[in-house]
Amino acid sequence: MKISFIGAGNVAWHLSQALETANYDIETVYSRNPSNARALTQQLYNAQVHRGLDFLDSNSEIFFLCVSDDAMEEVIRNLSLPSGAILVHTSGSKTLNELQELVDVYLDETIRTGVFYPLQTFTKMFHVNFSEIPICLESSNLDVENLLITLAQSISDVTYAVNSEERKSIHLAAVYACNFTNHLWGIAQDLMKKNDLEFKLLEPLIKETLRKALESEDIFAVQTGPARRNDQKIIQRQIGALKNNTGYKKIYESITEDIIDKNTI
Repeated sequence: MKISFIGAGNVAWHLSQALETANYDIETVYSRNPSNARALTQQLYNAQVHRGLDFLDSNSEIFFLCVSDDAMEEVIRNLSLPSGAILVHTSGSKTLNELQELVDVYLDETIRTGVFYPLQTFTKMFHVNFSEIPICLESSNLDVENLLITLAQSISDVTYAVNSEERKSIHLAAVYACNFTNHLWGIAQDLMKKNDLEFKLLEPLIKETLRKALESEDIFAVQTGPARRNDQKIIQRQIGALKNNTGYKKIYESITEDIIDKNTI
């Protein structure tokens, strides 16, 4: 089976290599920045950079659409695919119906659609073990769904059939669990650097916090810290220490207020 990728960002970088390792043939990679497509093809066995969005002569059966939600309509507006092709997006928040509507509006050919959402954070130069990554699948076409299941099971031990509303809820939770958490770690790292302290000092604390969260049925119940105790002397002192950084101060105050509210009986 031949596969092409539209987009050469973090998701495409890891997913294409995982599929190739599972013996799928990655035929071409397109990116609006050809150097990004070239960099990805250099990680693959025989993939070629595809110039432009005209794939009418492509031998690929599946096209993975790995672009941002904001860019999706523009890409599909300019996209040409062979009749009968399967167009699959990897977004956590774009619904299957939204993808199908864009296809119906902009493409003349008969195109089947689906969703192949790997629930993980990806950065190009950080290795991930795809076998541990949950893959959320959706299609209104049974043949496409079965094909996506086969693809997913070839690279992951964890696959789920998830509808668009469920996937949006998963994605929202993932933003809290991953993106916001990473941002808070970034703030912690910045505060340590500004005081000539090593972020590594916080590593045991981060590991223990994560361990407790993963092992707890009620994560709120294992909350600790000044806000959990409503220790106003410490809270006000720390807010004062952030007086020159209004962004960090607003985040501290907002999260502190929410923790206090959660623990008010």
